[in-house]
Amino acid sequence: MAMPQVDLFYSYRSPFSYLSSGRLWAWAQEEGIDIHVRPVQPIAIRDPEMFRDANPKLPPYIFRDAMRSADFLGIPYRWPNPDPVEMTFTPFRVAPEQPLIDRLNRLGVVAGRSGRSMAFTAEVGALMWSGAVADWTQGTHLADAVARAGLTLEAMEQVIANEADTLDAEVVANQAALEAAGHWGVPTMVFDGEPFFGQDRIEMLKWRVAASRTKT
Repeated sequence: MAMPQVDLFYSYRSPFSYLSSGRLWAWAQEEGIDIHVRPVQPIAIRDPEMFRDANPKLPPYIFRDAMRSADFLGIPYRWPNPDPVEMTFTPFRVAPEQPLIDRLNRLGVVAGRSGRSMAFTAEVGALMWSGAVADWTQGTHLADAVARAGLTLEAMEQVIANEADTLDAEVVANQAALEAAGHWGVPTMVFDGEPFFGQDRIEMLKWRVAASRTKT
């Protein structure tokens, strides 16, 4: 029987993406699911007008709901330090250069070439969001997380040095594929052409995948 394949459209700056990553990685290992992480830029970069024009209650609600969701799920949570996206809300401004999120996206694409994108994303997500370290960019924290995913940061950085434009183009292509799949937000999981948006749709995704296995 062929291994079920799921595309995961993911932002490394999304708290709800983080809240999905460890659970999806555990499911993939337990049930034999091939999950391919397809990094996209955070919505603040892809569509900054959304935040600029949104109800001012939206950002604080997102922060509150993310914390509440983490508490409900029993997942360690703290907003990353440093924030991988340089921006302010008052006044609203997104910096033109975004070295941290660009690096993460490129690393995610490189991890996918080795078939380790889900392991990489779960480990790096936990590093950034769990609050286990004071600053995820310092020392060997990132290299250690990458090693836990079965990869080598130095080798991945060499690929980035040689192919940054190609990797960035793949992120743009992922964003187009997300739209084509029928959504714009993250995390969005796509199985057999059907999108499942949000960390609260993981159980429904599991149900759909399990049902597909009974048909074959």
